Amino acid sequence: MTLNTRPAEGADGTDHTDHADHFAPEGLLTRGTVVVVPGRGETPATYARFGRRLASDAYRVRVLDLPRSGDEAGAGSSAAASDAFADRLAEAVRGAAGPDGLARPLVLVGADAGAAAVAALLAREPGEEAVRPDGVVLAGLPGSTGATVEAWEEELDVRTSCPTHRGVLTDDALVRRGSLSDPVPDALLEAAYESTSEVPALLLVGDADPLADREGLARTAKSLPRARLSVVRGAHHDVLNDVQHRSVAAEVVTFLEALRDGLVPLIAVESSAW
Repeated sequence: MTLNTRPAEGADGTDHTDHADHFAPEGLLTRGTVVVVPGRGETPATYARFGRRLASDAYRVRVLDLPRSGDEAGAGSSAAASDAFADRLAEAVRGAAGPDGLARPLVLVGADAGAAAVAALLAREPGEEAVRPDGVVLAGLPGSTGATVEAWEEELDVRTSCPTHRGVLTDDALVRRGSLSDPVPDALLEAAYESTSEVPALLLVGDADPLADREGLARTAKSLPRARLSVVRGAHHDVLNDVQHRSVAAEVVTFLEALRDGLVPLIAVESSAW
């Protein structure tokens, strides 16, 4: 399994890595494609552990790197920002295809504002080049109330209690500190929480996430025709990367495997004493 990156020129004329790739172990059939859209302030390195874990289960994983501004994850409310995000996502998906084409199912994983951007994308009228995912994972979808953090340690406390993840965020010079104070546009949140998409969705939220709208997520999950809301005990806002990351990754893999079998669970518990 390898990690490859490719440089690209950003809007400011500087070079940056526009994605990070994680491949299935050599000799194994790729079981599907996962494209990860980070949230506010995050980089591909933020999801290296998550990407490696899914890749070890034979999924092709690509983590996007998005512009270093308050408009991460296509979070702009303008049509131009939405179009630019859709185009970039479509390019990333095309680039993840192998010699035999794109390995299906294709699942989009969005975190924080990235989750809102992915959900809003599903509400758009699909164009000829539009990404048509087989499923989505919306992790740490924020509510309308933003965070007010003045110090880096405070932001880390909102994000995670995992010492490894705190170190990854702290040591990454490209992580934009203070980004959780940036509001997510109302248009994106409205599209996410009022979605009527029939695309299968796994919603992940930590029960210790101060940015979450748990009631809103519950209503959204119940209103969608094919959605599951999984609440992670003790997890903070970075639910994919908190101390429960192994169990959360297992929940994502369970969703991926179910998609391959028409959303029929492969394991049914008939009896349990715990």
